[in-house]
Amino acid sequence: MVKAYLFPWRANNEFTLLVDAQRFFPAMLAAIDKAEHFILFEQYLVKSGEILDQFIDHLLQAKLRGVAIYILLDDFGCSEVSRTDYLRLTQAGIEVLYYNPLSWRSLYRSMRRDHRKLLVADNRVAFVGGAGISDDYAEGDSHSMNWHDVMLSIEGENVEDWIQSFMFVWEHSSGRLPMIAEYTRLSHGLQTGRVHLSRGLLRNDILRSVISHIYKSSHRVWLTTPYFVTNRKLRHALRRAARNNVDVRLLLPGPISDHPWVSHASRRYYHKLLQSGVKIFEYQPRFIHAKVVLCDDWVSIGSSNLDRWNQRWNLDANQAVLDSRFCAQVASMFEYDFTQSQLITSDDWQRRPWYQRLRERYYGFYVSLLHWFNYVITRMHKNRP
Repeated sequence: MVKAYLFPWRANNEFTLLVDAQRFFPAMLAAIDKAEHFILFEQYLVKSGEILDQFIDHLLQAKLRGVAIYILLDDFGCSEVSRTDYLRLTQAGIEVLYYNPLSWRSLYRSMRRDHRKLLVADNRVAFVGGAGISDDYAEGDSHSMNWHDVMLSIEGENVEDWIQSFMFVWEHSSGRLPMIAEYTRLSHGLQTGRVHLSRGLLRNDILRSVISHIYKSSHRVWLTTPYFVTNRKLRHALRRAARNNVDVRLLLPGPISDHPWVSHASRRYYHKLLQSGVKIFEYQPRFIHAKVVLCDDWVSIGSSNLDRWNQRWNLDANQAVLDSRFCAQVASMFEYDFTQSQLITSDDWQRRPWYQRLRERYYGFYVSLLHWFNYVITRMHKNRP
């Protein structure tokens, strides 16, 4: 029996696409400044630096106004948060909780990470997407990466679903619920959306919804992810759609990446995808860290890389939107990014140099070894008395 999705479609929302840090960070900080009752903040990637300093300053001002603030950080992804920054928050009375503290004595448990990126200000607005709080997103000569990413601003009925998703993880991690003011579900706008969550092998509404909509698409499937180490079901769906004359395009990292070896490993999939008619674009100017899937007039934006590691271990969260006007905005973003990318053709791929083929094999073997290790650890855990 197919499991029902955790949350239903809700019709009264307004979604705003925020592309790159110069748009989403100011919007997030402004939401913190307008908060009157509570702020919920869940993050996988946080690093001490200029951008985190800005967020801490605004959070401290909100706390002075009497706003209840709960911050949930992944213990691995946020390992570069300094002791000074932690104390600035906690000494002001802000609750900071680290998700699943690492322990080498429990390797299986430690692999489970909270990969979500979520900010909620009251019951008014939520922000969901792929961006962490890090100077990797800062512009200027001192920051070489300046990651290209996407966040989504959400107002309306889906905000309560995001509150509930945060409450569940906080309670599971701490044994208690956040003490926040009572709120009501607000209607705002006419756009339809659904919250999709994943909890590793236990539940993966994100991957299930993506594959389902790829199969149902009639004219386009455009997908971007920074780490295209996907499972066979997703690749099969993409190839099948392309063979059915759907315009299937992948927007993937080019020469700039925070983990180049993952890009080398993912290129081992190019041959069969290109043979099936999938168009592959490699983004050139910066590291592309966005996670977006556009299928006809349905789009999913959030934290899921759709890679095997996420599918097995991580908590992830995406917002799905079913709205032609909003999808047209997402399509415009894709179209501009395609112009900033190199199109990989079958002829180009056949002529790639030997050393590139060697890297694909080497890192592909490394990824396979990681998955074998994951399998062994999982089996050992299941067979424990």
